[in-house]
Amino acid sequence: MTAPARDALVAVATLLAPDTPEVPARAAGALDDPGAYLREHAGRLDDRGIDEPFAGLPWIALVDALADHGLLAEVDWKEDPGEITARLRALRSAPRADELWPALAASELPTYDFLEAAGSRLRGTGTALAVLDIESDCYPLVLLPAVHAQPLVAAAAAAGFTAEVFGPPAG
Repeated sequence: MTAPARDALVAVATLLAPDTPEVPARAAGALDDPGAYLREHAGRLDDRGIDEPFAGLPWIALVDALADHGLLAEVDWKEDPGEITARLRALRSAPRADELWPALAASELPTYDFLEAAGSRLRGTGTALAVLDIESDCYPLVLLPAVHAQPLVAAAAAAGFTAEVFGPPAG
């Protein structure tokens, strides 16, 4: 990974965890010394079927670090909307809009459609719902200020990874 791509990875991590320096450090550590990262996190990576370095390891490290700090909810591609809502609401980055959550939880939409609808509803609180694509059958979901949605997508692309925002673009 080039220095600009590494900087972009750290920018993504910092954007999603501005008050948690361990998150960008962990993502950068997986990039800088993948062997050490694999040894240190072998149990968790084994659960993902990862036992050797690969290009996506820093992105996986970011996802796991965000989850460890209550900033990411990983949900299955066919998860119940009530469960997704509960996991999103529990995130440290969740808006405290109490009227929003019960309506979302009552949805009966399939997962992807639910995420699009939730993304639209969350925009009304100034929050964006995004997924950090790990090329799996799950959705690693993050919540962030809506004004940071496009910078997240751009920085992820510059790092060589994919982040997508659910719902219509702001504005």
